[in-house]
Amino acid sequence: NDKFIKSHECKSILCIPLLNMGKIQAVIYLSNDLTYGAFTEKRVGLLKLLAGQMAISIENALFYSELEHKVEERTNELRIEKKKSDDLLLNILPEDVANELKQTGHTRPRSYEVATVMFTDFENFTSKSEKLSPEELVTIIDTCFKKFDEIISKYNIEKIKTIGDAYLCVSGLPDTHSHSAIQVVDAAVEIVNAIKEFRESANNNSYFDIRIGIHTGPLVAGVVGNKKFAFDIWGDTVNTASRMEQNSEANKINISQSTYELIKNKYQCTFRGKRAAKNKGMIEMYFVNEQIEDIANVHS
Repeated sequence: NDKFIKSHECKSILCIPLLNMGKIQAVIYLSNDLTYGAFTEKRVGLLKLLAGQMAISIENALFYSELEHKVEERTNELRIEKKKSDDLLLNILPEDVANELKQTGHTRPRSYEVATVMFTDFENFTSKSEKLSPEELVTIIDTCFKKFDEIISKYNIEKIKTIGDAYLCVSGLPDTHSHSAIQVVDAAVEIVNAIKEFRESANNNSYFDIRIGIHTGPLVAGVVGNKKFAFDIWGDTVNTASRMEQNSEANKINISQSTYELIKNKYQCTFRGKRAAKNKGMIEMYFVNEQIEDIANVHS
């Protein structure tokens, strides 16, 4: 009574299930429109034998297809996890250092002939932080440091670490060709302006003023620790940059003589004379003022 069979006037029909371990994989349908009794017992026996082999082949094909799919899924999962791991490592270490660590299991310290170090610190942090709840304090610091991260990334400056309310970054490593004292000062100017904007937008005047110190000179950089890796810098240059920050003032950028020599053609600076620095004696210092081109535009 089937419409297809009636329309084709089938004289011989054979249906054989493809069984594998009692499970139907498929059904073979054969028809002959010319001859009655085309499917003899002998032919049916042969077809059943072939059907059994076909069922096994189909089962294997489905198994391997599923296996390949699972392998592909797992490979993609591993690729995603590896990227997460690599991205996390790059949040801690510079790319060149991270690659060396992955390839060899360790890194060697490197000396740099010239680098420009910037220290920032919030003024009167201890006294002001006592008036804030822990949640407010962490939120403010997090907002500021995220902005600092954004700014120094724009100028290809390497973040080293934060220490409480202090922020340390450097230009000139690990790629020595990336060194630019001018870009460090550019970033410092943006940081000061960002802090001013934060303070103006805060209704409760909860944001801190900032002090910035910058110094240029040689230093050593490397990875310390074997559990929680830390990329750090050492040397007199780092100590001097810290002293520059300590001798700065609210929302001011205090730079050393060596940094001044590298940025004086772009920025107008005020010479502060020699100032006493802890364990450093007397150091010549400058406050960064305006860009020279901005001053020229005002006069014109």
